[in-house]
Order: sequence, then C-alpha cells, then structure tokens
Amino acid sequence: MEKIRLQKYFTDAGICSRRAAEKLIAEGRVAVNGATAAVGDKVDPALDEVTLDGRSVEYRTGAEHTYIMLNKPMGVVTTASDEKGRVDVTSLVADCGARVYPVGRLDMWSEGLLILTDDGELANALTHPSHGTAKVYRLTVKGRRGDEFCAALRSVRELDGHTLAPIECEYIGEGERTKDGRETSVYSVTLHEGRNRQIRRMCAAIGAKVVRLERVAVGALALGDLPHGKWRRLTAAEVAALQRGDGFARA
Repeated sequence: MEKIRLQKYFTDAGICSRRAAEKLIAEGRVAVNGATAAVGDKVDPALDEVTLDGRSVEYRTGAEHTYIMLNKPMGVVTTASDEKGRVDVTSLVADCGARVYPVGRLDMWSEGLLILTDDGELANALTHPSHGTAKVYRLTVKGRRGDEFCAALRSVRELDGHTLAPIECEYIGEGERTKDGRETSVYSVTLHEGRNRQIRRMCAAIGAKVVRLERVAVGALALGDLPHGKWRRLTAAEVAALQRGDGFARA
C-alpha cells in the first residue's frame, strides 16, 4: 500500500483533524513501529503499526463515518474527557455506536450546536482558519441596547494583538428579564473565525454583560428545534453541504 502522511493516517482513522494530529506528534505521543514519530513522517497503513500514548491506532479506509449534531447544554465541557471529572460532550453521545470527537469548541457556559464526528478530514475543513466557516450565535446581553450595541461590537477589531476578521451583528429584539428583573436584548452574531471565547471577550471589551450565548448554525447546518442535551445524526444532504463548504467564506 502507498505510504501516506502520519497526519492523514489519524484523520482516516477518525481520531482527530490533521492539525490536532500534528500537535500529538509534536508532543511525542505518537510512535511508528515502536519509535517516536516526527511531524512529516509517512507510514504504510498495511505494514506499519501506529500507536498513540502506547495504544494501537487502527487504520480505516472506505469506512462509514458518523456525523452527529448535539445541542450542548450549559455546564458541559467540550472535550473527549475531563481531568476534573466534569460532564463532557462525548458522554452525551455515548450511545451513538462510534467513537466521535467534537469539531471545534463551545466554552463551558455556552450552549447550542456542536458537531461530533469520526471524519477527521471534515473536522479539519470546518475548523481550518482559511475556510472561514460561518458560525451563527444568538447572543443575549443585559440592558436595552439595540443597533448601537452592534456598532460597538463590530468596532472591536483586536484581541490579544490578533486582528479579528469582520463580524456580522443584527439586533433581534428585547429578551426575557433576568432573575433580578434586569432588561435584556438579543442579537444574531456571525463569526468567520474561532478565537477562544471571542464573543464573550468582545462583549467584555465594550462593557456588555453576557446573559446567554447559544450557537444556532455552523455553515449551512442549523440547530433547529433539537432539545437541549439531545443529539441526532446528520442527514446525507447535511453532510454533503458541509463537505461542499456551504457557508464557507472562502474555498
């Protein structure tokens, strides 16, 4: 069998994206035939033994992949396991019949649409910065603000020295009052990059208090009426739309 890059081996095996595989390799956690691997190494899937943290990684070719949409609740961490013993997203889809991993992240106190899959190639496409996958959020903040809030949020163009890609913001209307009786306002915010806790940090930069943050769409995929904490398999049409890059800012 023709040799392939070790990063592709991991995506074909459904372990993680290529970027994540590079990180694992660089950390010295991957070995080929007992020898620690290096980024850029190639392997023959039919002959070489690949291990991660000492455990064999089985190569799969032409395998049926699993694609899941989860409506992540608040208080759940977006990891495959958590050293602090907190509930993680994979435990919510443990009955899906496959070992799937979250594509991208939602912070612990954010909720909404999260894709989980064992298709590393698709995971890489959805998270790679060059693709600019649109991610739409429903944002609720304290106070009656309106269009001036959107203008202020769009004015935040830098975080930690990184120039942000332009965002889209639309005022939806008044939200429910908080438990202490405070008024709230609701917005639709669209990002084309995934900086860590970006919306929350942008709100903090303009002095806005986030009450709720829910992701409602990724690319052409919409959360719809999927209940909190529940998951469903993506349809063939939905998977095809993600693979085509529908909702990507760039090819």
